[in-house]
Amino acid sequence: MTTATLPGAGIKVALFATCITDTMKPSVPIATVKLLERLGCTVEFPEEQTCCGQIMANTGYFKETEGTVRNYVKSFSDAEYIVAPSGSCVGSVRHQHEMIANYVGDSGLAKEAAATAKRTYDIAEFIVDVLGITDVGAWFPSKVAYHPSCHGKRILGLGDRPMQLLQAVGGIQLVDLAEADQCCGFGGTFSLKNSDMSVAMAADKARHVIESGAEYVVGGDHACLMNIGGMLHRQRSGVKTIHLVEILASTKEETR
Repeated sequence: MTTATLPGAGIKVALFATCITDTMKPSVPIATVKLLERLGCTVEFPEEQTCCGQIMANTGYFKETEGTVRNYVKSFSDAEYIVAPSGSCVGSVRHQHEMIANYVGDSGLAKEAAATAKRTYDIAEFIVDVLGITDVGAWFPSKVAYHPSCHGKRILGLGDRPMQLLQAVGGIQLVDLAEADQCCGFGGTFSLKNSDMSVAMAADKARHVIESGAEYVVGGDHACLMNIGGMLHRQRSGVKTIHLVEILASTKEETR
């Protein structure tokens, strides 16, 4: 396949790294760039970007979230496509930014936020819906269980897109995860305000992961993986967490 025939040829993408992955797991946005460039996209990184503001908005601090909405709109105003490795953050951009702008009474910002939100995609839906492919040439010879995060599944509506991509990965063995659609217990500030319940939910999720026999549990939101991974580590399970995009960025040449 030549460069001109790659699915992303001629498509310019602005990477929204998201604050939690940029801070806690920078290998995820790096893998996102690697994957998109391998598919032929030209990737840019607007350095002015910060947080999507979800934590503040979810906690009810709408006025305090205004600055992050303005900054997002400004940072990505010229982007044709905005892609992030986080269904949660993309869900916030799409479902909260225009609402926040209307709350503070700025109709101009609301219009801009709505326009920017329409160009914002989770990596899985960008590959499947925009590039129109499911096989990205990945190779990951391991036993994997998939955890669909709540925001990606319920807010963003990713559906089976992540599974379509995983099923096309060479060498992978996907195993069933019991009660996969149940929350892991993170939920941003939920895990702080309701810590006992959060720990119980994370313990249930970890138990199902271990019982699946998986070597890795994969997801599309690092916050969920961090929560699940902490429980798996404390139980000395040996099961590792990995972000969807890290699997998709892996190739046969790299695993030899």
